Amino acid sequence: MTKPRARDLGIPFEGTPGTHNAITDVQGVTVGYATIIEGDSARTGVTIIHPRGDDNHEPVFAAWFPFNGNGEMTGSAWIDEGGFLEGPIGITNTHSVGVVRDTIIQWQVEHNALFQKWSCPVVAETADGWLNDMNGFFVKPAHVMEALENAESGPIEEGSVGGGTGMICYEFKGGTGTSSRKLPEKLGGWTVGALVQSNFGRRYQLTIAGVPVGQNLKEDAPFTSGENPFAQDDGSLIVIIGTDAPLLPHQLKRLAKRASLGMARTGSLGGNGSGDIFLAFSTAPSGVSGEMMGNVSYVHNDHLDPLFFASAYATEEAIINSMVAGEDMTGHNGFTVKPLPHDQVREVLENYKRLDGRQKAEAGK
Repeated sequence: MTKPRARDLGIPFEGTPGTHNAITDVQGVTVGYATIIEGDSARTGVTIIHPRGDDNHEPVFAAWFPFNGNGEMTGSAWIDEGGFLEGPIGITNTHSVGVVRDTIIQWQVEHNALFQKWSCPVVAETADGWLNDMNGFFVKPAHVMEALENAESGPIEEGSVGGGTGMICYEFKGGTGTSSRKLPEKLGGWTVGALVQSNFGRRYQLTIAGVPVGQNLKEDAPFTSGENPFAQDDGSLIVIIGTDAPLLPHQLKRLAKRASLGMARTGSLGGNGSGDIFLAFSTAPSGVSGEMMGNVSYVHNDHLDPLFFASAYATEEAIINSMVAGEDMTGHNGFTVKPLPHDQVREVLENYKRLDGRQKAEAGK
């Protein structure tokens, strides 16, 4: 059964999504998962993103931005230095970064996919140690290979899948979410897609379509009981932004920074304990193939604003999508997290006159 998405609840968002409202609307991008739900304590997995698909290993221009650095994204030093992303991106839990990184290298070797003689794969993490026993080390090389090999384009799963399996967002079930924005032709016609692994925020902060939803849904908040948590806002958020717009690395860093605004639009301000790390890449030709001189086109800075806005909007919606797709989960030590209650969210939005008009009409039938 197809899970509902945020727009299905009547939540209004700015901008026009692509065909699938997913990062895979950027042509060539594929996403794969391995989801591990076993026994009482294994609630974890792996997410893989191939920027050009698993059979095209040409590097892409890329950049990263650590909004708050209490987390990890391997390979980021070389992205800063060289401006390229060379291979697939992995996302998992904090204590499985090493096995995912090493297995990506193995996959690259076996598929003759090394751009240089060495590889520094990009692997990011968020901590799922409430629902998952991170010290159980459940993620194995076979799981990483599974995610690398089953990556697909088109519509992709959300919620408790892949690396997002055991994650919590605003004290509701979080996880994996995605969204995209398609610019009109007069603004370039490019697509910007976001994929998030959401594991951050406190209930009181949750804001949806400008409405303080979290302040109206205080029940079953496992950490704060729904009260204003001035003392702490920890957790983590990983955002991967893909685009077909021809952007240079320094421009992609600016695009990655705008994911911070998408996060803020959902209510979080980024606490000390939060690892909020964002990466952006472009699938446009990189001019890297073998010659002494490379030729590339790029968007002039004066025309970047629509892409910046698309990055923020797609990130915002991807975060909410990750929560809308959530389901009840009980895991390690009997810890339980409830999903975002769809009907109550609609009711709060209606009270603030923010429910999409089409959904209001449906509700009145």
